[in-house]
Amino acid sequence: MTATEPEVMTAAVSARGVARAFGSVQAVADATLEVRPGTVTALIGPNGCGKTTLMLMLAGLLRPDAGEIRVAGADPRHDSAAVRASIGWMPDQLGSWDNLTCLQTLILMGRGYRLHKDEARERGTGLLAMVHLSEFADRPTRVLSRGQKQRLSLARALMNDPQVLLLDEPANGLDPRSRIELRTLVRDLAADGKAVLVSSHVLAELDEMVDDAVFMSKGRTLGDEAAAKVADAKRRYRVSTLDDVALRTVLKNGGVPFDDDPSGVVIRVGNEEEAFQALAWLMSHGVKVHRFGPAGSALEQTYMSMEEERR
Repeated sequence: MTATEPEVMTAAVSARGVARAFGSVQAVADATLEVRPGTVTALIGPNGCGKTTLMLMLAGLLRPDAGEIRVAGADPRHDSAAVRASIGWMPDQLGSWDNLTCLQTLILMGRGYRLHKDEARERGTGLLAMVHLSEFADRPTRVLSRGQKQRLSLARALMNDPQVLLLDEPANGLDPRSRIELRTLVRDLAADGKAVLVSSHVLAELDEMVDDAVFMSKGRTLGDEAAAKVADAKRRYRVSTLDDVALRTVLKNGGVPFDDDPSGVVIRVGNEEEAFQALAWLMSHGVKVHRFGPAGSALEQTYMSMEEERR
């Protein structure tokens, strides 16, 4: 590679045309995605669209009927040991032995990855501190709340220091502080070079956490169609003023198209520079703007625009 050639980053997780059925039920019909090292990708879709089935296949816990999967360069159908060594899997509900303490749970997981007992204890202790469960280290997992179990599940997924993290509804049961801490932790893990795929229904929080998003509907990933909708949603800026009549008059006289939104007037801008110019232009025309910014979560807007029947 010459000094002028861009570096091509190999995807840590890739799926092409993946399908899986359970009898007559086609859970995943055609799924394609990529997650690159150092990034966080959201997997978004309604209940029953195939998200968890897809993640189970990526984790090597289900065999696909068709398509190709690579995790850290390995095919889970033919090299499951390499895939298991490279991933951290956090299911939507923690399965644990109620009589084991939190630290014992992590040590047992570490031993499964062939860590020496002392190394597993040291790593488990550090991870409990990371997820703010140190005070529960010697208490049985049965005493944990739903949110505390989610944090223990995340610690368990990190015991083997994986290259890839698969997180299925990680924010379930978490209080607001824990959600913020989770968001920060996930970004820190990506900054360390890990590839993170996260499935969640908390779309407003995903906006602040992820670099990319993959939408699913009826067992299929939507690809470019959804990407275009996300890009369009990010262009929508809401303008709140002390006099919306004056705002509409200025926009009409200036030939600027706008939409009436229940919570204000929405215009479209191409990028942040255009947003600045639009705000400066409005204020130069005497519009008393008191709030100006993105019109909500781009992921939520895209999700709501999907033509998916309620399930």
